[in-house]
Amino acid sequence: MSKCEQCIVRKFSSLKSLDKSELISISECKTSQQIEKGSFLFEEGDHLNGVYCIKSGICKLTKLASNGKSHIVKFIKKGDLLGQRSIVSDDAVGLSATAIETMEVCFIPKSEILSVFKNNANFSADIINDICYDLKLANEHIVQMAQKPVKSRFASSLLSLYEEFGVDKEGFLKISLSREEFANIVGTATESMIRMISDFSKKELIETEGKKIKLLNNVKLGLLAEDL
Repeated sequence: MSKCEQCIVRKFSSLKSLDKSELISISECKTSQQIEKGSFLFEEGDHLNGVYCIKSGICKLTKLASNGKSHIVKFIKKGDLLGQRSIVSDDAVGLSATAIETMEVCFIPKSEILSVFKNNANFSADIINDICYDLKLANEHIVQMAQKPVKSRFASSLLSLYEEFGVDKEGFLKISLSREEFANIVGTATESMIRMISDFSKKELIETEGKKIKLLNNVKLGLLAEDL
């Protein structure tokens, strides 16, 4: 099992605020596990008893709507902490976390992370800032879903994925999503998303190769994202 104080991944999250003794303490009680593609880290309604530190891989956070359809709210990647709200609240989680590729994660029990939260002001401030930022993103997402047309939402999503994950050596987005997953991001039917991807390809905004997508004109996609 790797030691937290020697882990590069921690430097991308709130764990960077911990001192060596705190990291050693966490390292002694954490557990590491591999989550296979398609498996849940947790499901909506579960009670988390700690936080996850993502060492590798990507998962999607989804919300189940009243009509039974899932909506992708956010992606979690290497270096992120997941489950920070469990530190300050005993509420059940409102989202499900599903691996979209094989992941390596470390789970830190709430009792240990709560002790650090109470005694390290920088760490607690970082956690609270992360929670507030997530709320800000959620509010912006609600406004976008309510006011922007579906093509603008798709263009905006493509640019966000480009900025967050980058591209591979061939220029395709590093994150590979199904048509259904794109539909769940944008809030439309899978059939409509298939037609929209075809339309974007014909207009030379994107290029596709199976599930992979390459952005060809970020300027035009940006204008479309702003509904201009």
